[in-house]
This record gives sequence, C-alpha cells and structure tokens, in this order.
Amino acid sequence: MVALHAGGRSSNEAGFMLGRKLDGIPFSGYHLAIIAVLGFIGFVEGYDLSITGSLLVLAKHPLHLTPTDIRFVAVASTLMAVVGGFTASAMSDHWSRKLVMQIGVIATTFFTLLIPLVQTAEQLIIIRLLTGLGGGFAVSAAFPIAAELMPAQHRRTYGGVYEMLLAASFTAVLLVSYLLSGNPNAFRLMALPGGLMVFVAPALIHFVIPESPRWYLRRGRPEAAVDAVNRIIARAGSRVPPLSIEALGDERGTIREKLPPYWALFHRGQLRWTVVGILSAMSAGIAALLIHILLPKALVDQGAAVSLSFGLSTIIYAASIPGKAFTAYLMEIIGRRWTIFYALAGSLPGVFLMMMAHRAGPNATIVMLAGGLITGFTVLSSFSTTRVYLSEQFPTALRGRGHIFGESFGRIFAGVLAPFLMTPYTGSPTIFFGTILVVVAVGSLIPVVFGKETVGQLETVTESALRPA
Repeated sequence: MVALHAGGRSSNEAGFMLGRKLDGIPFSGYHLAIIAVLGFIGFVEGYDLSITGSLLVLAKHPLHLTPTDIRFVAVASTLMAVVGGFTASAMSDHWSRKLVMQIGVIATTFFTLLIPLVQTAEQLIIIRLLTGLGGGFAVSAAFPIAAELMPAQHRRTYGGVYEMLLAASFTAVLLVSYLLSGNPNAFRLMALPGGLMVFVAPALIHFVIPESPRWYLRRGRPEAAVDAVNRIIARAGSRVPPLSIEALGDERGTIREKLPPYWALFHRGQLRWTVVGILSAMSAGIAALLIHILLPKALVDQGAAVSLSFGLSTIIYAASIPGKAFTAYLMEIIGRRWTIFYALAGSLPGVFLMMMAHRAGPNATIVMLAGGLITGFTVLSSFSTTRVYLSEQFPTALRGRGHIFGESFGRIFAGVLAPFLMTPYTGSPTIFFGTILVVVAVGSLIPVVFGKETVGQLETVTESALRPA
C-alpha cells in the first residue's frame, strides 16, 4: 500500500501499537452492542432506500406514473446517493466518522417520513432525490467505523451481521409490499416504519457507537485516542490492561499529520488497490441492484401477477440472509478474494436458470424460484466480503474518503446507469438476466487475478510502517 508521511517520523509506529491494542481486546458484549446498533442502522437505511422497487409497482396507478416518471423514480435515490456519497467522501477523514453517519441517518429517515404526504409523481421524485442525498452519507459510513473498531478476526462477524440485517430489510420491504399490494395507499403505508426511525436511530448512534481511536490518533489527538481505547477496554470487561500514552512512543510519534490529498487515492502504489476494491464491489452491486430494483417489475412485465412478483422476490432475498452469514464465515477460511470469487461465480447457474425460466412452460415459476434461491445465496450475499475488502484497501488516513468514494463511484454504474438503461428491457429475460450473467462472470475474476489478500491487522495491511522493535 502507499506510504503516507508528512515528513520526519510519522505516526505509523504509534498507529501500529494502538491497532495492536484494539485487535487484542477480547470480543465482548460491548462489541456485540456496536455490531447490533450498526446492523440496526443498516436495516433502517436498507429499508428506506430499497423501497424504490416497490414504489415502481405500488405508486404507479395512485400517482399516475408515466414511463418517464418510472425511469426517474427507479434511479432518483441512487443517483443522489452518488452525489451525497462523493460529498461525504470529501468530508470524511476530516470530520468525525459518527458525524457523517448521523447526517445521513437523520436525512434519510426524515424524508422517508414525508412519503405518505406525496400527491404527485414530481413530489415523489423530489423526495426520493433528497432521501438519496442523505443516504450517500449513511450507507457507506458504517464500514470504515466497524473496520477500525472491530478486532481483525471479528470483522467478519460484523460484516455478516450487518449484511444479514440489510438483507432482512430488503426482505421486509418486499414482504410488506406483498401484504399491502391490494391497498390503494400501500406505498404510503410501507414508508411509515422506516420514516419513524428518525426518532430512534440517531440516539442509538450517539450513545452506543464510540469514535474511532485510529481517527483521533491521525488527527493528532493521542490523549483522546488513548481515552477512547480505554473506554472500549472498560466496556468490554477490562480483560486487558489499559493503554497509556507512553506505549504509543514519544511525542514525535503522535503529532498530528497533515492528511494526504484526496488524489492520493489514485497515486502510484495505491491506485491498483483503489481500482480493485471498487470493481469488486461494483460487479456484485450491479447484479444485486438490478435484481432488487427491477426484478418485481421484470417479473410483472414477463407475465407474472403483482403479488407473485413480490412473493418470489421476497423468497429470493430471504435466501441471502443465511447466505451472508455463510459468506462472512467463509472469508476468514479461504480469504477475501476467493470468497468473492465463490459468491459471484457461484451465482452463474442461478442467473442462467432465471434467464431460461420463461422456456419452462408450466414449471416456469419453479425454475425461476430455484434460480433465485441460488442467486440469493451467492451474489446477493457477497457484500459481507466485498465491503470489508473495500475498506481494507485503504490506510487510515484515506479510509473514510476511500471507502465512501469507492461505493459512490461504483453506485454510478450499479445503481444509476444500469437500472436506467435496463428499465426498458425488463420484459426480455435474455437481455435482463443475460446482462447480470456477464457482469458476475467478469467480476468474479477481478480480485483473484488483480487483487491481494487483506486479512490481518489494518496497519500491517495498509500502512507502510515498520513494526516497532
């Protein structure tokens, strides 16, 4: 990884000592509380941002959506999530990790709460644009936070739980849509659960999630970093001795370093890892978002009933819940890269079955369901690994900006261009599912051929520091 020094002795040695202390804290109930709160935030954000696919179906007649309206609703929130993500990326590493997340959570839940008041297609598009803007701050912030708080061997635990709850939110949206599909106000009612979380989620972040000690240290605040570590040690049961300022080295090793410029993401030595992380996440994201946003519409366009389309989509996403747990377990056994290969390449038979289901005659529903279950357990479950892998591509001084930039850049293709371009072709199984087939086939090879394994302490993986003697 790229060396990031501000001149003289850097704080990398102090960062190594602090990171080793964090990784040495035994897993505890407090870590579980952090995972639970971040997972709950993922569930709320996933619910609020993923109702797009249901809105395309449930709001079509009540709001008299035209084909043009449908295309804009399909990409509105994701388009602005890209804008919000790039904005948050520029602010991250300068601002508190928690502050970036709080801005996003408050914005997405508040604007989702306004959906029941919508009366026109234009109002719906505007609200989804504003929701996406906030979502750009929130959806990516959790992984830099967790990567720097979780001991190295338990990042898979966080990644698995977070992604399982995210999948549960997608499943919940589809289930609620299925139950409300006969109600003319269905799209208004389904928005209420996510919107009402504006009164709950920000408080949980404030009181439970600590600030990253690594971030404090990089900001030249060693006392705050040590205090943060010691609070985590105390809340984790005080099973290891507290950290001291002296353990970090002399004063020169803990001075505030000037943050590297944003363009350091693309400097020699870092560019390769930035690109590999983005492409790995983007390949999985294109497949997942095409399925999540457009699958209910595609099934209806291909002849299925509305209730059946939501029912099948619900089952497919339900399969990703145990799939994400398995993927999280697997990435510590065979490594991040080969787990991504398994998740994407393993979905090829499932996507192929979904593409060919229309040729199965009376068994079309069964073939579609079988293909969907395979796809749900594999590529839709890949994010337990791809997001952790993306965060591990960047040193601490770039991690906030790098991860959020990576997800935002990938979302341009996965959540904006791909759905926008594919919306007119959802009625063609060959074009719709064939596109997904090609994307996952190519994406499965990227981390294996071009990437490197990143399992281990963050400082030894991403920082070019020597271990202290």
